[in-house]
Amino acid sequence: MLLPGTSLHVLVIGAGSWGTALAASAANNTSTLLLARHEAVSSEINNRHSNTKYLGEIALPHSLKSTTSLQQAIAHLQGRHQQQRLIILGVPVMAMRSTCETWLPLLQASNLADTPIVWTCKGFEQNSGQLPHEIVQSVFGNQIPNTGVLSGPSFAKEVSRNLPVALTIASHNSITVQNTTAALHANNTRIYASNDVIGVEVGGALKNVMAIACGISDGLELGANARAALITRGLAEITRLGIALGGQAATFSGLTGLGDLVLTATGDLSRNRQVGLALGQGQSLDHILAAGMTAEGVRCARDALNRATALNIEMPITQAVCDVLFNAMPPLQAVSNLLAREAKAEWQAE
Repeated sequence: MLLPGTSLHVLVIGAGSWGTALAASAANNTSTLLLARHEAVSSEINNRHSNTKYLGEIALPHSLKSTTSLQQAIAHLQGRHQQQRLIILGVPVMAMRSTCETWLPLLQASNLADTPIVWTCKGFEQNSGQLPHEIVQSVFGNQIPNTGVLSGPSFAKEVSRNLPVALTIASHNSITVQNTTAALHANNTRIYASNDVIGVEVGGALKNVMAIACGISDGLELGANARAALITRGLAEITRLGIALGGQAATFSGLTGLGDLVLTATGDLSRNRQVGLALGQGQSLDHILAAGMTAEGVRCARDALNRATALNIEMPITQAVCDVLFNAMPPLQAVSNLLAREAKAEWQAE
């Protein structure tokens, strides 16, 4: 909880679907500014209280303000005496490094380097294979000490409609947890705290890969039994890699593990599941991407497999997804390869 008489100013960077949804949620609780890249998006949020490009005609709170100006964003954070601050990075993992590189000198020059920063992106950075916290560490080092990751089973459109949702803030810093909770924990949004940054990130990244696998299965009309098996064995893969990377086992049975996996693997709003469905129905990846359907699981599957291989961890479902995505393997053949694996005890190492 914030101290009496203390206000909280929230800056959300990135006016995509998730950034806008979180900004809308925070704006119901405290002073919130959404930093957009494009003037048209910012103007629509300010004047029409909507972001139709990403969220359709969903109405946004009139209290939510937007800008494209870095100077205005800094001024919003500086505010007044007795003010707490929070920055939410609502950018994809591919933009994390450049965003951190832009903001480090701005925060330092404005005496705002102690501002808590949380990110929402999921996946591994292409080429480097780094998770978001590794990107943050490589750019910020110890110069921005208060950081964390915000994740959980959530679709942006439902959050923006103020439907019930539970999210997890994972951080080793109590102020980061406190300010994130103060910004978002109200009405239909519940915030749970964790100190397992790695586990939360691995669960958020790999559930997208497993959702593609489940979509492929559904596209092939293999039935509910097959989907349940993929979710369960997919969770086992996620847990194995997550623990090997330093995550905590309990995290993977919680909101950002099993919860996020079930949502993304079964929900109709899941872009990763939709990509899998299209693949299972015979569309090529090039055709799917050309139609404008993008999904984090496509970007991170190969990097996840590379990190698992480096740790000598077998991930057969992830391997099957990569074979379909990048090795031109027919989806039915990939499923057949999974079924042809030798029998073993459920809790035996793969």
